[in-house]
Amino acid sequence: MKLSDSCTIDADVATVWAGLLDAEVLKACVPGCTEMSGSPSEGFEATVVQKVGPVKATFKGAVTISDMVEPETLTISGEGKGGAAGFAKGGADVRLEASGNTTILHYNVEAKVGGKLAQLGSRIIDGFAKKMADQFFESFSQTVSAPAPQAAEEVLVETTQKKSWLKKLVG
Repeated sequence: MKLSDSCTIDADVATVWAGLLDAEVLKACVPGCTEMSGSPSEGFEATVVQKVGPVKATFKGAVTISDMVEPETLTISGEGKGGAAGFAKGGADVRLEASGNTTILHYNVEAKVGGKLAQLGSRIIDGFAKKMADQFFESFSQTVSAPAPQAAEEVLVETTQKKSWLKKLVG
């Protein structure tokens, strides 16, 4: 399965690049990820729980980052084993393009599955892979995007109001 697309992220290239190399950001953005540890230079270890059609599995695997040209391009490759459900492996070539105060992230994804997962058929697998990629890049975009100044101010006011209400109740 191959998929190519792009998304615009409301952050500068340096911020997006740093997010792509941060284990905590990746953990927060990979759908179903329960664990992520490691570093870009040594690779990441990840645990992801997913349900594809009738098959639910916990995949444990490794993610490596290669072909890095900071802060323009990199390749993310991963492979995970899901026990009786089979395996999944794939990668994404990512290219960042500055566009004013935003970044356009271009990606080409290729994924392969084996075992019980492969028996589900290409339509189910392709649809699931597209959904996963869309969810990851949407979540990544929201995670690394700069919050709007007004929104941050509203959260501060709301938090302050809640604290004063709590003090009146307790005090």
